[in-house]
Amino acid sequence: MSRFWNKLVATLDPYVPGEQPRIQNLVKLNTNEHPYGPSPKVLAAIAAHTNDSLRLYPDPTALVLRQAIAKRFALTPDHVFVGNGSDEVLGHVFHALLKQDAPVWFPDITYSFYPVYCGLYQIQFRAIPLDEHFKIAVTDYLPGSVGATTAAVPAGTSASDAGRAGGIIFPNPNAPTGCANPLAEVERIIAANPDIVVVVDEAYVDFGAQTAAALIEKYPNLLVVHTLSKSRSLAGLRVGYALGHPDLIQGLDRVKNSFNSYPLDNLALAGATAAIEDEAYFETSRNAVIRTRNALTAGLQNLGFEVLPSAANFVFARHPSHKGADLAAGLRAKNILVRHFNKPRIADFLRITVGTDEECAQLLTACRELVGQ
Repeated sequence: MSRFWNKLVATLDPYVPGEQPRIQNLVKLNTNEHPYGPSPKVLAAIAAHTNDSLRLYPDPTALVLRQAIAKRFALTPDHVFVGNGSDEVLGHVFHALLKQDAPVWFPDITYSFYPVYCGLYQIQFRAIPLDEHFKIAVTDYLPGSVGATTAAVPAGTSASDAGRAGGIIFPNPNAPTGCANPLAEVERIIAANPDIVVVVDEAYVDFGAQTAAALIEKYPNLLVVHTLSKSRSLAGLRVGYALGHPDLIQGLDRVKNSFNSYPLDNLALAGATAAIEDEAYFETSRNAVIRTRNALTAGLQNLGFEVLPSAANFVFARHPSHKGADLAAGLRAKNILVRHFNKPRIADFLRITVGTDEECAQLLTACRELVGQ
């Protein structure tokens, strides 16, 4: 710890991203990257740029990209906010919308960046346990519920604030479990909390869940967050966006323009627009992942694994006779990387990205050897 750090920096517990190693002949199934490349139209759009693409600043409003996204969801550009990956978008969401007098609520097993943002922006939060099936229990997010357990409420919080939500955020499908809630259940949470912002983080929605974007015109308190890293195969381009009532979008813009007016460069804007517009490639590639996911699930179940129902581009699985850490280490020794979370309730689970058919076959062969079948 440096003596030059401020007091807040010394208390931060930063997010730890999935390992990005440089190992030859590696089967990399630990960071939920798309197994296939982006649309050829993305590469063409990037390649078509000229000297001015780097000499000049990009459009700070990202209007062309926002128009393409708005068109896809039958909204207007005023309903769309874009940023440098959905992580940056979420960071602005926590800062602009979720920092309230009362704690923000989110699941106890979920995207681990949420508590990191709370630490960075000094936001109170409460973690609500998933149910026994590792799913979000809708009733726990309704006003007056008793399902929330305090995970971190700073000193000085009033009893009235500690018992109510200042905002709600949850992924659908959830991460790292992959479980999704039907749209009707998501709407119950939104409708029951009209006086606070409800953020639905839909990073994996395109692989089997229903988007809440269709509810935006009905609920001004709803914000939906998407990324192009997963189903659009653009993790290396860093583009994410939020959809919501223009009042919410304006709040995000105020924070963004107080931090970085140019979060997306010209190449990212061009590539992201092309990806959004190529619906045919999007459908083909995401359906390929879904087919492989179903085959991977069946293969793991045949080896005795319990696999949670996944609507994402990964599966969450555990074996009753083997510790998760031991399986992860055994797979790594065979040059196969998966993600292991050493956390309560999920320490024996592995999060396994859906790779190509060949990569998943290699994984299943290695698992068969490790579990002795």
